[in-house]
Amino acid sequence: MSLDNKIVLVTGGASGIGRATVNRMAKDGAHVVVADRQVELSHEVVTEVKQAGGSAEVCELDVAQEGAAAVAIKAIVSKHGRLDCAFNNAGITGAMVELLDIDPKDWARVLSVNLTGVFSCIQAEIAQMVGQESGGSIVNTASICGLVALPYATAYNAAKHGVIGLTKSAAVEYGPQNIRVNAVCPGFIDTPMLAGAAGADQEVLDGIISQLPIRRVAGPGEVADVVAWLLSDQASYVTGVAMPIDGGWTAQ
Repeated sequence: MSLDNKIVLVTGGASGIGRATVNRMAKDGAHVVVADRQVELSHEVVTEVKQAGGSAEVCELDVAQEGAAAVAIKAIVSKHGRLDCAFNNAGITGAMVELLDIDPKDWARVLSVNLTGVFSCIQAEIAQMVGQESGGSIVNTASICGLVALPYATAYNAAKHGVIGLTKSAAVEYGPQNIRVNAVCPGFIDTPMLAGAAGADQEVLDGIISQLPIRRVAGPGEVADVVAWLLSDQASYVTGVAMPIDGGWTAQ
């Protein structure tokens, strides 16, 4: 597929799924803006992209900071004249505890990044895209935890269910302006986030794998492939979808 000359924003682009998606879309011809709080890692990603012959730049962004997404997108448009695509991927896990033990501060932090952060980004992105003849395409990172619930992850579950509702609302409202909005729902992906959630415990990971119809976790590139397709013109009639990428987990 081709993303030739598209200006693409990727939040959380410094590692994991975001990093893999940056590399995939740059390979497909896009100019990718790597937006992340981890500036040093973001520069590593940009160097990686350029060494492979692609085009990318760094944008320091904390999606939980009020107004930061709008400022970042304004800067991108000022430099490049437009924003064609966005992958709102930045996220955190939060503490794995029972609902009764959730610290209100942790609840607020998880929702501020995983839900309000996505809202802030999508609001600023659509505000730009409605004024473009070409419209635009947006993909949000939800999770299997937006489709079903995992125990001891109440805040994360709530935020990711919210991302799916936000995705569908935006798709319905802005489809007439040629703006497509979809979500990906990754399952167990080999990223630093999974390692952290599992405590880097191989026994825990083996237990997860044994419950997957496809008996393995996915690589981040397997999610990146789906994101790149959804953002591309090849998915031109696809909007409002929450697509599981989970090895069959939610089919059970």
